[in-house]
Amino acid sequence: MTSVGPTTGPSTAVSATIASDLAAPAAPDRFSGRLFSANLRQNGIYLAFALIIALFSILTHGDLLAPQNISNLVVQNSYILILAIGMILIIIAGHIDLSAGSVVAVTGAISAVLMVNNHMPWPLAIVITLIAGAVIGAWQGYWVAYFGIPAFIVTLAGMLVFRALTLTVLGNQGIGPFPDEVRTIANGFMPTYLGNIGLGPLDGADLFTLLIGLAFIAGIVMTNWRSRTGRARYGQSVEPLPLFIAKMAVAAAVVMFVIVQLARFKNLPWVLVLLAVLVLAYSLLTNRAVFGRHIYAIGGNLNAATLSGIKVKSVTFWLFVNMGVLGAVAGIVFAGRLNQAGPTAGNSFELDAIAAAFIGGAAVQGGVGKVVGAITGGLIMGVINNGMSLIGAPSEQVMLFKGLVLLAAVAFDVFTKRRAGTVR
Repeated sequence: MTSVGPTTGPSTAVSATIASDLAAPAAPDRFSGRLFSANLRQNGIYLAFALIIALFSILTHGDLLAPQNISNLVVQNSYILILAIGMILIIIAGHIDLSAGSVVAVTGAISAVLMVNNHMPWPLAIVITLIAGAVIGAWQGYWVAYFGIPAFIVTLAGMLVFRALTLTVLGNQGIGPFPDEVRTIANGFMPTYLGNIGLGPLDGADLFTLLIGLAFIAGIVMTNWRSRTGRARYGQSVEPLPLFIAKMAVAAAVVMFVIVQLARFKNLPWVLVLLAVLVLAYSLLTNRAVFGRHIYAIGGNLNAATLSGIKVKSVTFWLFVNMGVLGAVAGIVFAGRLNQAGPTAGNSFELDAIAAAFIGGAAVQGGVGKVVGAITGGLIMGVINNGMSLIGAPSEQVMLFKGLVLLAAVAFDVFTKRRAGTVR
């Protein structure tokens, strides 16, 4: 089995050795022609995302891309995107977590008891809730990593146990309301610092938000350029410069469009700032850190990873601890958004997070996946939900469409592997 991770310059000699020994490069599926050398498996998801947005933009007569609706898309799907970040790491390592939705529910209940019932200061309550999420993750990680029970079984049991604990804590009623600061994290927007600037027919937009967007675009371009030059320096294949420039121009245009729309509405949602920090941190972890390379190595070839000296049990354990913490973050955000912790919170969230990871390019066998891909997969699910809601489609059609998209994504993964000769 091959292991395919992010192709960036190694951070240390150890990571370089692991990458070369354990991650044999897969034969990429490429468009015909030298100018189209982009890997279909990595970039097909972004093309699919663009097509889905274009489809629903037409069906909704442009309402999908309205400033308020874009802001709603971010806020309404934030907790799924947070879970997707942790889920993609679990799946890359070759595991699965079916308890994520129940962890969201029980940690939301814990935060409600602390903040609402016991009137604990909200910063301290959040810290305790995150610690509770880490303990939950450690409990599950122990059984998976050190006791050897498959993650599917452990987290299936966790799904039932933590849902039962939620019902024990809350009963049949929710607890609320939450402090204004917590509600602001989930539903609030950044204040205006530099005033508005005129954009002609687009009316005014917040200047500070626009400057953040420009800085973000500059960071994207710089990071990708350094990654490209690093690969070239180590003799790895890189895409042609015209194609690289085109990709960066498209990415910059998309990001700036979203930023302008948000700046025209109520500035950046605080939860989007939180998501951006998480995406940046976990992208650096998977691309640059030795721990991230170990995750890919374990998912790509467990035996080789063990023989190479990687502490497989420790890595697996901490992956589940991390998933528990992110589940707690999502639990706080979801409870803050609803302004109460309810007994049915988090229902099916784990399925949406798993779907986001697979739609975003994760491999069923493990060893493949990116944080940005999981975020894109989560946004695809969110756009489908939102777009079909705008056109008044019934819930059964929404589920049908989402199921077909998930099946198509996994089928594409298997198809590309077969063409590359890695799956028979």
